[in-house]
Amino acid sequence: ATQARPDTEAEPWRETLSLGTSGEPGYYLATFDSRGGVLSELRLGRFYNKNGLDPQQKEDPENWVQLLSEVNTPSGMQSSLGLQSTSSSEPMVGFPLDQVHWQHEVLEEFGVTVGVQFSHDTGRGLSLTKTLRVQPNSYDLTLDIELRNSIPEWAGRQPRLIFTPALGMPASADDAYYLEPSAGVSWEQDGELEVERQELTIGEQEGESFPPTRGIRWAGMDSKYFAVLARPDAATRGLVSGAGWRSVYDLGWVAEHPIDPQKSLEENKENDPVNGWRHVTCDLDLLPSLPGPDGGGAKMTFKIYAGPKSSALLEEHDPSLLSLVDGDLGFFSGIAATLLAILAFFHGILGNWGWSIICLTLTVRLALFPFNRRSQTAMARHAKKMKRVQPMLNELKEKYKKDPQKQRSEQARIMQEEGAFPPLGGCLPIFVQIPIFFGLFKALRVSFDLRQAPFIGWVKDLSEPDRLMRLDWDLPLLGTVEYLNVLPPLMVFLWILQQKVMPKPTDEQALKMQKMMMWMPIVFGFFLYNYSSGLSLYMITTSLFGVLEQTVIKKIWPIDDSEQPKKKSGFMARMAEMQKQAQKMQEMQKAEKQRAQQKGKRKKR
Repeated sequence: ATQARPDTEAEPWRETLSLGTSGEPGYYLATFDSRGGVLSELRLGRFYNKNGLDPQQKEDPENWVQLLSEVNTPSGMQSSLGLQSTSSSEPMVGFPLDQVHWQHEVLEEFGVTVGVQFSHDTGRGLSLTKTLRVQPNSYDLTLDIELRNSIPEWAGRQPRLIFTPALGMPASADDAYYLEPSAGVSWEQDGELEVERQELTIGEQEGESFPPTRGIRWAGMDSKYFAVLARPDAATRGLVSGAGWRSVYDLGWVAEHPIDPQKSLEENKENDPVNGWRHVTCDLDLLPSLPGPDGGGAKMTFKIYAGPKSSALLEEHDPSLLSLVDGDLGFFSGIAATLLAILAFFHGILGNWGWSIICLTLTVRLALFPFNRRSQTAMARHAKKMKRVQPMLNELKEKYKKDPQKQRSEQARIMQEEGAFPPLGGCLPIFVQIPIFFGLFKALRVSFDLRQAPFIGWVKDLSEPDRLMRLDWDLPLLGTVEYLNVLPPLMVFLWILQQKVMPKPTDEQALKMQKMMMWMPIVFGFFLYNYSSGLSLYMITTSLFGVLEQTVIKKIWPIDDSEQPKKKSGFMARMAEMQKQAQKMQEMQKAEKQRAQQKGKRKKR
């Protein structure tokens, strides 16, 4: 039977309000709904969906970044800041909290709307209040949830409630390599902040609990460039008993993408109703302890960060929020964070993020130059020595072509005597550069500062491809090429040029490998054609430096490839000596075996 709606239910109310002061941080356009006492939509002022807007277009909230939206689900509309009852709280709550209409009051200070207060009397002795208020000059909103009890027997009970801090966050970037949005939670364990996030998987109905049951520091949703995260205060932290994530089905999307009966199943694949599973959200378990009728209210307070995923802003609001950015930066987060700090330093001087990327790249290359120089010198000396030793090795190869074991033994002897083993130091720059490359790659990929940051000319957004002009070409195997991007082809050309000016190896196998590697830039060019122009700028700069190093620096400061006096010992020499001793042992064992066999034959006679 359908449950009767409570007599205490309020009249339906829905309104869109401007919260905060225009032009300052924390200026929002928020849509509230009395059904469930929720935040149905949230847009962030001063940040826009696209570049190139004139002042009048910037005033239009439709162009503001959307942080949250409501979702039409099979069980009804779901929104942010919603509360749901469970089996333990249902007797006290009665009609579902997310379906009943709450009383509302718009909060104002000095003529500025700063928030909304929702209240609901269940008619069963329990009343609830939700108060959302913006903070001046901040991206934090304060949410107070208060429960009051008028039944003496309920004092001390802990009704379990489900709280959804954020829902309906759209993707904030067109990046196929970054799955967004995601639901996540951070908690403290053994003095360290742990983070776990669950990305959206379209078309999959999923959901499970996050690991922590206590000590949760923040929970909510984030996209590539924005986040909405609820942080319980110290007193509330003990009342949060767990967190989980779930996928959410969107009936509105399904209605907007009907199946075309004239098309095949494959052609209708994108409009398959199963793709209605296209949202992910995070829920918190709340266990407030009810006071007695004269004990006041059980209050839970959350600070909700709703703004950019800028490291500086996150740290300013709460250092624990930086764990979100560390998760984006991945394994090399320490290196990436350092490189981002250097990038910000150059931007403070130059005022342009593109030139800052160039300066950062040159700084990294100059820092690695001594390692590269040492490696190049060692490899040049080795190449010159191998050019002298190679005829001797070829002679041994011909002389012992019927005895491979003897051939290897003699070649090892020559290599040891001439000290012609490859220098281990030649690999050092690679080991140093790999973490730096990945750190810089990650830093440029997720840095909020590059979002909609122009460089020069047609490069209007360093977080997007440079897009000189629109093409819309359908090419075989490659698919649709929407734009002509100039920087990726230039990047590929410089990669090939850098390969051309590299010294040619003396070893035949190494020479073949270098020829094979000539094709790699073209392959990578296809993969990175639609990647951010900031990343292309980094790779162009590092390739230009490499070409300059090979063609100019080496002419001014030639590499000393003269052979050095042979060292008495070395790792490779010791390995060769061990191999030689092992071969001697094998020869002795073989001779001993042959003598034993001959001795046995004489006894038989």
